[in-house]
Amino acid sequence: MHEAGFLSVVAAHHDFTLWSSTLSNMTFMATPLFDLSGRVAVVSGAAQGIGRSMATALAEAGADLMLADINIAGAQCTAAELSGLGRRAIPVKCDMSDTAQVQALFEQVDVEFGRIDFLGNVAGAALRRDTLDLSPDDVMAMLQRLVVARFFACQQAARRMVAQGRGSIVNIGSIGGVSALGRGLTAYGMAMGGVVQMTRELSTEFCGRGVRVNCILPAQIWNPGLEGRSKADPTLIDTWLRGIPCGRFGQPDDIKGLSVLLASDASAFITGALIPLDGGCLAMNAGSTAGPVV
Repeated sequence: MHEAGFLSVVAAHHDFTLWSSTLSNMTFMATPLFDLSGRVAVVSGAAQGIGRSMATALAEAGADLMLADINIAGAQCTAAELSGLGRRAIPVKCDMSDTAQVQALFEQVDVEFGRIDFLGNVAGAALRRDTLDLSPDDVMAMLQRLVVARFFACQQAARRMVAQGRGSIVNIGSIGGVSALGRGLTAYGMAMGGVVQMTRELSTEFCGRGVRVNCILPAQIWNPGLEGRSKADPTLIDTWLRGIPCGRFGQPDDIKGLSVLLASDASAFITGALIPLDGGCLAMNAGSTAGPVV
């Protein structure tokens, strides 16, 4: 993609972000189905990106929050913003791949709130490495970060939710958990496949005890990593967009609606669902073309 084309894509993302932010700040009367007043949410990866957007959406709907992130400064910024909405928001430094730290996080939830109604399992960075150079330790690290530690977080949340008779858990997966991404993301795809099946298993285990478990599958959500890669190789923009019928990248705020839906009573009969947040990527056959016949 030439420079003008790249800049137009970036401008479009900027305009969408401003538009989305404006909508988020509009005052409106929510229906009781989506009201999260009096509920407590724990969101990991809350310092930036979709974790921050998820936390913001839940706060806008009335929830109080525990904000977990290894980037405590970023979590503190999110907390300050959400406190301005009248919510109680507590930032906690936590490496979500370390089960000891995850356990300490939930013990702090017990002290601060005495309950948990929603868990957003967001944190979990990808690993890109040529598969021929991928070591068993690399694979084990991805499985620990995205499957084992996330399972432990789900288990900690579910124990409390089952005791109180209700709760909702959302795992952030990836389209790479149900389709192959290539580009050196083998270990990441393997782990995200585990997240998908874990969601199904946990939903089946817990649904009879009042706890729902669902999984959101994002495609390319615009972030500093994608921006850096596209600047290094501008042809990637066209490559990625060819697979997204909507014609744009996702934005972190695209997670907001689904977050509130899945945390609220509006989704009381939804569990075990794998919900794409991908602009139509998974629906489109690799040989097809987005748009009408020309």
